[in-house]
Amino acid sequence: MTKPTVFITRIIPNPGLILLNEHFPPEGIAQSALEIWPHDLPPTRTQLIEHARGADGLLCLLTDKIDGDLMDAIGPQLKIISNFAVGVDNIDVSAATARGIPVGNTPGVLTDATADQAFALMMSAGRRITEAERFLRAGNWVTWQPSLLLGADFAGATLGIIGFGRIGQAVAKRAQGFDMRVLYYSPNAQPAYGAQSVDLDTLVRESDFISVHVPLKPETRHLVNADFLAKMKPNAVLVNTARGGVLDQTALYNALKSNQIFAAALDVTDPEPLPMDSPLLELENCVIVPHLGSASKKTRDMMSLLAAQNLIAGLKGERLPNCVNPEIYTS
Repeated sequence: MTKPTVFITRIIPNPGLILLNEHFPPEGIAQSALEIWPHDLPPTRTQLIEHARGADGLLCLLTDKIDGDLMDAIGPQLKIISNFAVGVDNIDVSAATARGIPVGNTPGVLTDATADQAFALMMSAGRRITEAERFLRAGNWVTWQPSLLLGADFAGATLGIIGFGRIGQAVAKRAQGFDMRVLYYSPNAQPAYGAQSVDLDTLVRESDFISVHVPLKPETRHLVNADFLAKMKPNAVLVNTARGGVLDQTALYNALKSNQIFAAALDVTDPEPLPMDSPLLELENCVIVPHLGSASKKTRDMMSLLAAQNLIAGLKGERLPNCVNPEIYTS
């Protein structure tokens, strides 16, 4: 039997690579059937097609757009697409399903790290941490002042969580330690950690902090728009650790610039990376970091293992441990 070939679109953490190398060792002086894109930047579409053509398995990142045309260019032998992420908005899952290709993702293991990041960003924006550090480093701190860089209170405040899956619930759990009142909008979710289910309009109007945790889909694109922001409290803080496209960045800029809302913190942007001429970078009341929600060593190691396990299972014709289109197994 011909050894299956695999293309990985970027170097992933060692645990996953070790597992894959155990399954795809070089034979004699021959090269391994495992090819890894070695550069910091992702392959272009042309490069991806060139290197993945003929591959039986593809392990990709959220920076890689995988649509039906690209799947066809790789070839009909493609058995598995394993995504190094929970979200799969970079993959046309319907196109994969139509071709009988299972798509794997890496859920669960990044729940706590992303919830921690959401809370860290919430506190950073609410207590003006990055703004205060810039103030100090610029030499502006001359004395203690009663009204210097006043921020938001957390104890007893209302936190609104949009999307109450694993990560949203983990954020609610952390909010208990701050004695926060927690509201959530997620039509199919069950209550947890004392959180109360409300409609979206109520959540937006009553929350002092809003944390967004919904996947990017056509119905959630620009969910946070000018109308949404106009309903928020003027002292409210908005946090997005989901996907950049969930938020209308022009509307956010206008709301922050005019002090319509107090502050925002973004782990994700649209596009990524955020262009350096983005007007959001001019604002003191907007904290932006480069998509670090799952960026802890333990979490990324576990993500690499899950991605590798999905890839190996798909190549063996076995059910993926984490499959986003399980209907392919019943069709």
